[in-house]
Amino acid sequence: MLRVFYILIFVGSICIRAFAQDSTSIEKASFGYKGQLSTWAHVNVDNPYPLYIGGRYIPQANYEIRLPKNRLIDFEISANLLGDAGVHFFDSAEANGDINPYRMWGRYSTEQLEIRGGLQKIDFGTAVILRALRWFDQVDPRDPLRLTEGVWGGLMRYYFLNNTNIWLWGLYGNKNPKGTELIKSNKDIPEFGGRVQFSVPLGEAGLSYHHRMADSRAFGGMILSDDRIPENRLGIDAKWDFVVGLWFEGAWVNKSKDLGAFTNQETFTVGTDYTFGLGSGLNVTLEHMLFSNDQKAFNFDNTQSNTGLSINYPIGMFDNIQAIFYLDWTNNSVYNFVNWYKNFDHTTFYIMGYWNPESVEFASGGAQNLYGGKGIQIMFVYNH
Repeated sequence: MLRVFYILIFVGSICIRAFAQDSTSIEKASFGYKGQLSTWAHVNVDNPYPLYIGGRYIPQANYEIRLPKNRLIDFEISANLLGDAGVHFFDSAEANGDINPYRMWGRYSTEQLEIRGGLQKIDFGTAVILRALRWFDQVDPRDPLRLTEGVWGGLMRYYFLNNTNIWLWGLYGNKNPKGTELIKSNKDIPEFGGRVQFSVPLGEAGLSYHHRMADSRAFGGMILSDDRIPENRLGIDAKWDFVVGLWFEGAWVNKSKDLGAFTNQETFTVGTDYTFGLGSGLNVTLEHMLFSNDQKAFNFDNTQSNTGLSINYPIGMFDNIQAIFYLDWTNNSVYNFVNWYKNFDHTTFYIMGYWNPESVEFASGGAQNLYGGKGIQIMFVYNH
């Protein structure tokens, strides 16, 4: 609740100043409501409960106040209402339910400026499957809903007329590990960072930075136990459009105290995509990631290599089929995922199948719908 109080003060002060700068009447105020209902059945004989059934509802309310000179004040609030049950026929069953805030933010924006505070999603970078710059979200490309928890904080973005834009952010009160973090943050100490994006010949590039205090006490003495470990992250990314799309991302995470192999993490991703002129258009995306945990920076003593391949093909006007494959070179494991989905006006029907190692040692994002072994998941989504 304290975080919400600070955020309301932050956004409210911006709104008051916006009104004070122009005393003319509001041009338009509007309220909107929408929601997303999803239900699923998941069959995997390798799970403790071979059948999982569940449902999720995400209600979302938006309020907009349009001001003169193309200025806007708007708010969004949504919740994640989740319930599921695991069933082992003629043996046992287990049910769970949870309600959590999903998004809760206020924003002031002009043609070139955006200031947003609250529970929000912050993401950036060029990679789409294996993301070195997945610092603050848990989006898994195999998840058709692309769900992710938000982070509490403030974000400012300013867009220059030459297509350069600057991001500044501050985070506070986030107790769970975010994105690719191996060690959680000290939720009582603010985090901060920024990013600049700019044009380069035939493409665009970006530089990113983030600072936080890591808290390693949950590791129970396996590494240095300390609730104040300064950590700095540096990121770089670029993308070009030639005959094919080409991009790369790189990130270096450094902790100022000795945590053994957790002291430094280096991640590099290169990728390409192309749409072949076959039928309705066959889109192929290929990425490769190199990841390393090192006591000394860039020693590459403990490396892991992964390759991701995504193939997407539209079948007619309403049907699509997607296949995503991951190859874990370090553990000689292959992860296979196929998704056929059909779109209607407000609904989408999915049939997903996967064939993965029983012991999942690799995950991209939250992997909320995917498990070890072989299984099938059927999902129905209704948007209103």
